[in-house]
Amino acid sequence: MNLQELLYKVSFLKIIGTTNVEVIDITFDSRKVKLDYLFVALKGTQSDGHSYISQAIKSGAKVIVLEDIPNNLDDNITYIKVEDSNIALGIIAANFYDTPSEKIKLVGVTGTNGKTTIVSLLTQLFSLMNVKVGMISTIHNKIIDKIIPSTHTTPDALQINFLLNEMIVQGCEYCFMEVSSHAISQGRISSVNFTGAVFTNLTQDHLDYHNSFAEYRDVKKSFFDVLPKSAFALTNKDDKNGMKMLEGTKAQQYTYSLKSVSNYKCRVIENHFEGMLLNINKVDVWIKLFGDFNAYNMLSVYAVANQFAFEDNEVLAALSMLTSPEGRFQYLQSEEKITAIVDYAHTDDALKNVLTTVNNMRTNTEQLITVLGCGGDRDKTKRPLMSAVACNLSSQVILTSDNPRSESPDTIIDDMMQGLDPVQKKKVLVIIDRKQAIKTACRLANSNDIVLVAGKGHEKYQEINGEKFPFDDIEELKQSLNIIKQ
Repeated sequence: MNLQELLYKVSFLKIIGTTNVEVIDITFDSRKVKLDYLFVALKGTQSDGHSYISQAIKSGAKVIVLEDIPNNLDDNITYIKVEDSNIALGIIAANFYDTPSEKIKLVGVTGTNGKTTIVSLLTQLFSLMNVKVGMISTIHNKIIDKIIPSTHTTPDALQINFLLNEMIVQGCEYCFMEVSSHAISQGRISSVNFTGAVFTNLTQDHLDYHNSFAEYRDVKKSFFDVLPKSAFALTNKDDKNGMKMLEGTKAQQYTYSLKSVSNYKCRVIENHFEGMLLNINKVDVWIKLFGDFNAYNMLSVYAVANQFAFEDNEVLAALSMLTSPEGRFQYLQSEEKITAIVDYAHTDDALKNVLTTVNNMRTNTEQLITVLGCGGDRDKTKRPLMSAVACNLSSQVILTSDNPRSESPDTIIDDMMQGLDPVQKKKVLVIIDRKQAIKTACRLANSNDIVLVAGKGHEKYQEINGEKFPFDDIEELKQSLNIIKQ
């Protein structure tokens, strides 16, 4: 593709060299550069792409998009100076793939908790209604039946446009996509056109990245601020920040709730481990998921389908067939009637929701044993909050290692213990080894007791000192409880 076509709508500050250049491909990873590539130098949190410009040129790059022009210029190279390389990458990627987001109905889901579940449920729902659909999520990306591994909640701008283009090639009509605060602030969704947006809820998270909760909230809000008039904006009215998301948006505004007057209303009639009976907009429907938070998730899914004018009867029938995505309130039961639950809950509010749901479905005779860790190199302020919630709502708590990354697991657990008073500490066992922690929880459990393993959900690894080791909470529980099938 000619460079002039790639630069359409890019706000550049300066061009050095000719724009009459043919570009074979684009990348922001200098290790992937080949002959006649365009290289975008990004300033990231870990490294600065400007440091790899010379390497990119040696590998064959003909065009460099950057924020800072180097002192030593190559006469054979075209340099495009921009104010923000991340924004420029998004526009260039969209141009390279012929603006795929304009050719598909794309719905973005944002919020602290529930993004993965809602995106997964929407993908299942539309597939059941015989619609070709794609998904971009934390668990994996999906094009109809083809699974593509994911490394981030929201991929980089290049990958987003590549995936959307592949979906269109395969005949997909819809795509459902998780939109993280990191992706919004880093410009990964710049130049992506959304047909609709969903807000789930907002609680403390990612304060290792954002300077304050207000900044975190406003980043989420900025996603709604740029929606076009033709889009719909659907928000959880019961969340205290729900209506804030709609302030200033040009999109058509809709609300959903369990507790207040809204466009889409739901009431929980029955709630069991086997599922829930919901009343959605005055119609009863039995679903396979349980817990109030999943009632919100299901209601938002129903609302999105309604926005696309699918028949109520068809939608409600399909809702009753949906299942939880992997690692989201996923439960097993042993022959001894011990119930084990794995959930991705990694904020204090998400953990509170899960534990409250479990407590609402048990009597005081069963123990609730919670296995919990916190990730290293992430928001440290939520560590004492999470351990306090676990102790307040559990019979016994085992603090263990999650993904310690470059931090010492002992240091992480020390931070978690800071949130506990002497009474709470009496409930706590510390077992650094996650495998042993899960085994111990299962040994402590008797018939009808409940074991919750929180934090990692669908992940199949533990990240320790930069290396990922195979680890699966579900498999560990199956072995510890001697569950052969399920």
